[in-house]
Amino acid sequence: MFARYKKTGSTTPVKAHAVPPLPDKTLVADEAPRPSAAARMVKTVQPKVSARVEMSDKERLRRRKLDQVKSELHKRLLENLNLAALETASEADLRAEISSITAEALGELNVVLNTEERATLNQDLYFEVMGLGPLEPLLKDDSVNDILINGPHRIFVERAGKLTLSDVTFRDEKHLMRIIDKIVSAVGRRVDESTPYVDARLSDGSRFNAMVPPIAVDGSLVSIRKFKKEKLNVSDLVRYGAFSEEMAMYLEAAVATRLNVIVSGGTGSGKTTTLNALSSFIDNSERILTIEDTAELQLQQEHVGRMESRPPNVEGKGAVTQRDCLRNALRMRPDRIIVGETRGEEVIDMLQAMNTGHDGSMTTIHANSARDAVSRLENMIAMSGIEMPLKAMRAQIGSAVNLIVQANRLQDGSRRMTSITEVTGMEGEVITLQEVFRFERTGIEPDGTILGHFTGTGLRSHYADRFKRWGYDLPASIYNEVRE
Repeated sequence: MFARYKKTGSTTPVKAHAVPPLPDKTLVADEAPRPSAAARMVKTVQPKVSARVEMSDKERLRRRKLDQVKSELHKRLLENLNLAALETASEADLRAEISSITAEALGELNVVLNTEERATLNQDLYFEVMGLGPLEPLLKDDSVNDILINGPHRIFVERAGKLTLSDVTFRDEKHLMRIIDKIVSAVGRRVDESTPYVDARLSDGSRFNAMVPPIAVDGSLVSIRKFKKEKLNVSDLVRYGAFSEEMAMYLEAAVATRLNVIVSGGTGSGKTTTLNALSSFIDNSERILTIEDTAELQLQQEHVGRMESRPPNVEGKGAVTQRDCLRNALRMRPDRIIVGETRGEEVIDMLQAMNTGHDGSMTTIHANSARDAVSRLENMIAMSGIEMPLKAMRAQIGSAVNLIVQANRLQDGSRRMTSITEVTGMEGEVITLQEVFRFERTGIEPDGTILGHFTGTGLRSHYADRFKRWGYDLPASIYNEVRE
């Protein structure tokens, strides 16, 4: 089997001691120098603190030496493996081959590892050859939502809305850059000093963004928003406490009766998840076109056409913007248009689509409240370069947008739909809003958990008659205010 994956005719010399010989032929047998008398006194007074420091130093030394061995073995694997044959090799065969080459190299390097260390080393080397190196365990961990890299030695992960520093690291900036290049080259992009930033999508659909030196001062900055394989529906979100059953009833009526909906919220607040859930109320017979910078929406209907914008190439040509996609979508006879996120001049086309027969369209924007969402729409129109009187601009927004759903990530990391607000029209030059549901906070637990409940505001929906005409006769009780 060795011959199947080993390079033929390779004459590259391999130095027997590319890694310095290790004392006592083990990675963990090095003893710390004998402490001074002063250090011994400190140890006597505070034994627990100094013991932790000593163990931390030994752990760092072990990891540094293990990284040296790993670097040398990875180099040998690239020299000895027939990379062309790897495409057809099974995972079991490849792991066996890596284990064989690793055992031979460890013998030449005069390095002894215990069983656990050898298994970890083989696993890491497999990820280096066939995956994304140190990132693979984090990508496979379903509890991780975001991976944030601040240079090679500081990798943060977000679990349940909370950021923590992981124990995963890269060897150095060169190692991190090699993994970044591996990701972007797979999708035909490049990143270097001349083009120091890039957006891409991993093979599993996860969203990837990187910025490299010299723009990133302390090492490459990488953000990976993991693609959620499980498709959360509205009942799932109700069960998780994202909103109430009454709110779900109202949203089903709003989407089914083709109200134009904007999902507003900050970064990581759950806007895309909410949009995915709301789309489940769309009838299966409708033709839906989706437009995104990076495809994340997971619609369940049969008739869905997906579009993704494209950045310019290295020559600054070939860009396809969301506005280009939106203009073409209008010629494709859509029943609804869903834009993953509106953030620029495409807002004009989106509002016109909502106003010209494409009822039931949806999008997300970054804003902290329903009123802020309206202001942000006004700012995007103003920045698009179109000269439009303020009253006309607001009239366009007031007639196009029917509903603003506000999503927020609270201090405890939980994601809640904190407000559902209807756009009811204009009064003079002011867009009028009416909140029908909200999340009311009542306190906070000692562990930081936010306490509160969802409640109606007591106001009957502005669109209640529309709901009734479409066959959604919602009981007036769902709008009642909940009193504690």
